[in-house]
Formats: sequence, C-alpha cells, structure tokens
Amino acid sequence: MTPTVPTLRDTIAEDLRVQITTGRLKPGARLPSEPKLATHYKVSTPTIRQALALLQAEGLIEKTHGKGNFVRAPRRRITYRGGAGIPFAPDLQTTIRTTTVRARGHIRTLLRVPSNTPLTEFHCTTYEGETPRSVARIYIPRDLAPAAQLASSSWPGGRDANHTETQERVTARLPTPEEATALRISPTRTVLTVTRIALNSAGRVLEAALLTLPSDAADAVFTTHLPLNEGETDR
Repeated sequence: MTPTVPTLRDTIAEDLRVQITTGRLKPGARLPSEPKLATHYKVSTPTIRQALALLQAEGLIEKTHGKGNFVRAPRRRITYRGGAGIPFAPDLQTTIRTTTVRARGHIRTLLRVPSNTPLTEFHCTTYEGETPRSVARIYIPRDLAPAAQLASSSWPGGRDANHTETQERVTARLPTPEEATALRISPTRTVLTVTRIALNSAGRVLEAALLTLPSDAADAVFTTHLPLNEGETDR
C-alpha cells in the first residue's frame, strides 16, 4: 500500500499544532496574519485558511472577526456518562426551560408517535461558571410529563422510573448556527452529539434526548454490565 503523503494544509496545521501544544505559542497569543503565514510557508492564502480551519475545528485556535486568530486556552474536559441525558458534575450548573411543542419530523420519528402529538420539551443548558458547556433538548410525551412540571425549573423527576432500555447514538459533526450561538463557539468547531431514547418493557419510547457538546472539551463514557454466568456471584 502506498503511504499517504501529507498535503500542504496538513503539514502547516501540524507545524502550528506542535507550536501550540509545546507552549511555543501560548494561550492568548495572536498568530501572524494570513498573508504573513502564506509568505512564511511559501503557499497561497487559501491553503493557510484551510490549515487554520483544521486548528479551529480542533479548538486550538479561535478566530475573532477583524482581529485575527488567537491561541485558545485549554479547556477542562467534561464527561458525559451514558444514560444520563446531560453531563453532571458538582461544579456544573444547569438551567432548564420547559415548553409545549408538537411532535414533527425527526422528533416524531424518535418518539414513534403520531404527528402533532403534544410533547413537553426540556431545553437544558449546562454551564461552568458563565461558560456554556453543553446544550440539550429533551422531549417527553405530555401524558408522561404532567402539565404541573411545566412550571418547574427542576429536572423532570421520575422520568425514567419505568424504562428498561436505553439506546444512544454518538456523532461528530459541525454545529448548527443555533448550537454555535448557544455554546458560544465557532461554526467551524466540531461538536459531539448524543441522541438518546429510553424505552419501557413494552417497547414504548418514554423520552428522546438530543445533547450537543464541543468535542475538543468533552468525553463520552459508556459502561456495560454483563450478566453473571450461572454459579458466579457478584463480588
């Protein structure tokens, strides 16, 4: 097999990446302008922009309109644990807004309900200090989320009391404009999305959750508990 030859874009991005990760370019430092970088690396400006876009997607640099590209300070990673719906940690705060919506499109498909079925939507934003770290939209059929919960800012208690199965799909992609605004990130920065549904023993979907986190500052951990073999005991 012929080895893949790195492109100019990849070579430039790797050189800058090494400078950032080794501390030669420190957090807050402004990178040279695109024309200066193009002259330094002896390439075209579009090639420089492609290399910088890779670093922006990795969360290593951030572009400020009218000012240039700056090295980002490392962010503490947060962990999403499978089945939780949103990340939880002692130093994270979550705001929750509730509203009534109708089941349509992708949400209707996830919940497996007829079109226009009344749903309660929980819009959750998790913060570390004043920095948003994740956004989630959680949908529950109204017959499972009483109207009294709409006036509550607390997490919907008892929502999983009867669920026996959880299905989760993890995807990496670019954020939607709404997600980029809510998370205060560049639209070129990759996000990690978790689509989660909880079902009961009869196969009814009790809840659908759509979670989005900046991928350079988040991990997703899933734990599987295997059944014991006959004769074994749990120690």
